[in-house]
Amino acid sequence: MDYKLQNTASKDAFNYKYLLGKIFPYIKPVLPRALTNLAIAIPLGLLDGIVALSLKPYLDFVVNGNPEHTWTFWGITLHSQAFLAMIIPFGIVGFALFQGVLKYVSNYLTDWTGQKISMSLKKDLFKKLTSMDPQFFDVNSSGIVLTRFLSDPDTASKNIIEMLKSFIATFFGLIGLVGVLLYNSWKLAIIGVTIMAIAITPVTLIRKRIKKVSNASMVVGGNMTTNFNETFAGNKIMTAYNLQNDQNEKFNNQIHEQFHLAMSLTKRVGWMSPIMYFVCSIGIALVMAYGNHLILSGQMTAGSFASFVTSLLLLYKPTKTLGNTLTSLQGVFVAMSRVFELFDINPQIKSPENAIKLKELNNSIDFENVNFEYEADTPILKNLNLHINKNETIALVGNSGGGKSTVVSLLPRFYDIKSGSIKFDGIDIRNFDLDSLRNNISFVFQDNFLFSGTIRDNIMMGNENANSEQLEKVIKMAHLDEFIAALENGLDTYVGERGTTLSGGQRQRVAIARAMLKDAPIVILDEATSALDNKSEAIVQKALDNLIQNKTVFVIAHRLSTIQNADRIAVINEGELAELGTHDELMAIEDGKYKYLYEMQFKRQEQTANA
Repeated sequence: MDYKLQNTASKDAFNYKYLLGKIFPYIKPVLPRALTNLAIAIPLGLLDGIVALSLKPYLDFVVNGNPEHTWTFWGITLHSQAFLAMIIPFGIVGFALFQGVLKYVSNYLTDWTGQKISMSLKKDLFKKLTSMDPQFFDVNSSGIVLTRFLSDPDTASKNIIEMLKSFIATFFGLIGLVGVLLYNSWKLAIIGVTIMAIAITPVTLIRKRIKKVSNASMVVGGNMTTNFNETFAGNKIMTAYNLQNDQNEKFNNQIHEQFHLAMSLTKRVGWMSPIMYFVCSIGIALVMAYGNHLILSGQMTAGSFASFVTSLLLLYKPTKTLGNTLTSLQGVFVAMSRVFELFDINPQIKSPENAIKLKELNNSIDFENVNFEYEADTPILKNLNLHINKNETIALVGNSGGGKSTVVSLLPRFYDIKSGSIKFDGIDIRNFDLDSLRNNISFVFQDNFLFSGTIRDNIMMGNENANSEQLEKVIKMAHLDEFIAALENGLDTYVGERGTTLSGGQRQRVAIARAMLKDAPIVILDEATSALDNKSEAIVQKALDNLIQNKTVFVIAHRLSTIQNADRIAVINEGELAELGTHDELMAIEDGKYKYLYEMQFKRQEQTANA
């Protein structure tokens, strides 16, 4: 399946049996309460006809008082008129109280089961999200991901029980009310039910339109969420470049598009309710006209007619709102279809069957005729060959966009190559267990991501089983000890979302400590000091020197000091290995690419640093 979530088709939105089968495993753990709730819906529906049914004896025996009956119990004589005048009103109140209690219990069970189903669904979806490889996140905006993984599950799971309950209650309500109609007059019942069936017919026309608008609304909603996320994360850039009007205009366009989609659905679905009202009113008019004839001809009492009309009005009420109800229900199935499409997305990068566990690097890493592209027919790396010995430090330099970061991203299989092979000790990395491969590689990026939590939490992510001695050791080696000692809460200082409460150099050192604690044999430094000032860089560089001792190291850097410490330098240009050697060897190449880079960039840095 395509990784791009915006390309959703909701192809199973009308396959109700399939969708109910897919969601049943999530309903199964709460099935006893769900069934209890659905069972309660039966008397809730049937009780709707009680009031209508009670009107017949009330009007015939109480209001008209004819015929009069008497009953004698233990010497006490009861007259039907007085007895029914007392018992029917109290009976109606009692039934209303009983129905109210049932509704409260039903609503509680609906929310409880809906929340439980949603919770289980979101857990599995989040697990699916964390299993996806980086390309999935490259092609999808944060807003679309949030909408698909958080909003759709709520719509699908919380509302499904509510809708099932409503339909059961409505169904049995209809049965009860139709029973009252037949009890009072089967002739009028035929008229009433026939009109109701005609009124329901237009509902079958709306399904595809709902699916189309729901999918389009999902895309717009996702774009709006992305806009919020970008405004939050990029607030400084927005303020620095006075982009507020641009962001506002973008959001205004999105909100107007959402409005037009909503009104488009209203135009195509909203006509159903007025038509149903009109058709139902014809039914009521026909019933009243024919009912008058039945009363005058003595075929029907006034009480029976009043009971019948009340039942008919109660019957037509859910019929007239059925359009909106089915619109909501179809929206639930569209959301459910989108949810289960997510489960059909499989990560393209995963461990093979009979995978080999990588324990350590013994000899070397080899890139052999490696070709790679992010998008089809747009090559990034071309026939790259590179041999790296164990415990060697190799620096990757070259023009911007030349493929340096791509080279190191292929080692932990963030992406898979198009052709060729990458081998650890002669074994293709695609044959290794993915977790064991990544356990042997540590990363320090230019902008290291810190999770919300404490400094301790972020460092311990490198090795959750590390003891306090190991933790203290890496803190000193990362030159974090003085900084942490100055904090009121020390290691338990909360760093906030993305670690924004720390400076760039402090974030880097926390990331280095995390990598040290992992103690992987392969270390990748991707522009690890390029965003720092000279003072911060000097401290971070000391920490990096401690990190890379006795490791196989890949360094991507723009700073001369970092490059000169490497055993060899690989010049990557336009996705190809242009030059390879030590600093002196590469400088000896007349008109060499490294020499040009050195003269244009690195030498200038050196002169600036010495000034």
